[in-house]
Amino acid sequence: MDPAEFRRAGHAVVDWIADYWATVEQRPVTPTAPPGTVAAALPGAPPTTGGEPVEAVLADLDSIVVPGLTHWQHPSFFGYFPANTSGPSVLGDLVSAGLGVQGMLWATSPACTELETVMMDWLAHLMDLPQRFHSTGTGGGVIQDSASSATLVATLAALHRASDGRWRHAGIDRRYRAYTSVHGHSSIEKAARLAGLGDDGVRSIAVDPDTQAMLPGALRTAIEADLAAGDVPAIVVATIGTTSTTAIDPLPEIGTICAEYGIWLHVDAAYAGAAAVCPELRWSHAGLEYADSYCFDPHKWLLTGFDCDAFWVADRAALIEALTVLPEFLRNAASESGAVIDYRDWQVPLGRRFRALKLWFVLRWYGVEGLRAHIRSGVALAERFAERVRADDRFEVAAAHPFSLVCFRLRADDDTNAALLASANATGQVHLTHTRVAGRYTLRLAVGAPQTTEAHIDAAWALLSRTADTLPTP
Repeated sequence: MDPAEFRRAGHAVVDWIADYWATVEQRPVTPTAPPGTVAAALPGAPPTTGGEPVEAVLADLDSIVVPGLTHWQHPSFFGYFPANTSGPSVLGDLVSAGLGVQGMLWATSPACTELETVMMDWLAHLMDLPQRFHSTGTGGGVIQDSASSATLVATLAALHRASDGRWRHAGIDRRYRAYTSVHGHSSIEKAARLAGLGDDGVRSIAVDPDTQAMLPGALRTAIEADLAAGDVPAIVVATIGTTSTTAIDPLPEIGTICAEYGIWLHVDAAYAGAAAVCPELRWSHAGLEYADSYCFDPHKWLLTGFDCDAFWVADRAALIEALTVLPEFLRNAASESGAVIDYRDWQVPLGRRFRALKLWFVLRWYGVEGLRAHIRSGVALAERFAERVRADDRFEVAAAHPFSLVCFRLRADDDTNAALLASANATGQVHLTHTRVAGRYTLRLAVGAPQTTEAHIDAAWALLSRTADTLPTP
């Protein structure tokens, strides 16, 4: 594919994406075909000779792939958390793919590293994060692929610090402990496994039954019990915006406890961190000054396509000491001068691509006020839906909804609520997911797609209300 062929094919692909976005609302949100349908429609082997035009590939994309997709960019996709992209993000990714640079060292692509450092400082400023997270001090930020990787990296740095550096050489030589609420993300448990702590190394801390947030008293009790048993508390993972209900753990109290015992505090704000671009929502980040590390996902609610997790540390030296491995073939004058950042030391993989480009495109295209408008729209639409739930005596709001997620349920048993969800999703008009709040089956409606409007919220509520009418009374 020479430049002329690439130009022609590229135009066709961009046109295809634009047409997809323009028509996605007309499609069922989720596919209905049984498992194996897409695989059965594909050839058993690749073509033996090249030369297929891009039009043939796009035709198969339309006929085979798209019908088998769950459409995460659909304005009536309300499942999980938003994972939305945007035009500027796609263009930034396209430039990144076209450049094809390796950003593992400053020396391998200086602009790749320096743009990322500045973008992380832009975000820190935009969100009014503590000064200790800025690159101008002892800390700084880096783009990870996901909050799961950020949690793993934080766990490894915490183990390094808790062991006074022994962990790097001797491995897990005693029982280290990690702590999170019962609503902490599954990535915390996975990080503990990968770090060698095992499932038993994670202490699940009870939550307040009203707020669903971690109980600081229960955290202190667990830490003291482990210390008495000779174990080493290594890391506490607090959450701003838990996956189930977007509960907010009390960082000031948790941070005080971590400071008292010298425990690394990592704050996971994967979804809700984006809210901090709005000054009126920054109350959710009170106490962040206690954190040793913090992350959120622009690829969830900030119009930046997956994958893009923003991860900051207050002391980058601790992270680098834990993760650096320097073979001879990577040595270079710039790294040895100490004047540059080598992001290979801030993550698990060696290689890294130019993710900062899409963030740069998004921040420049939308600007501060554009991003704030997007967040505020999601919060307002969620409140609109919650008002309809509260106005119907058959339903109840199951948890506080400070951001753009509403947890709700019928005043009925679990089977009836599960039937409501299954029936509504089966129409293809919406897609919602569920969780359990206080042990009860609960539906979740998460707003975040840039195309979602009041009309989509009202249509979702009308569908759920009609569906509830058809369910048998338990």
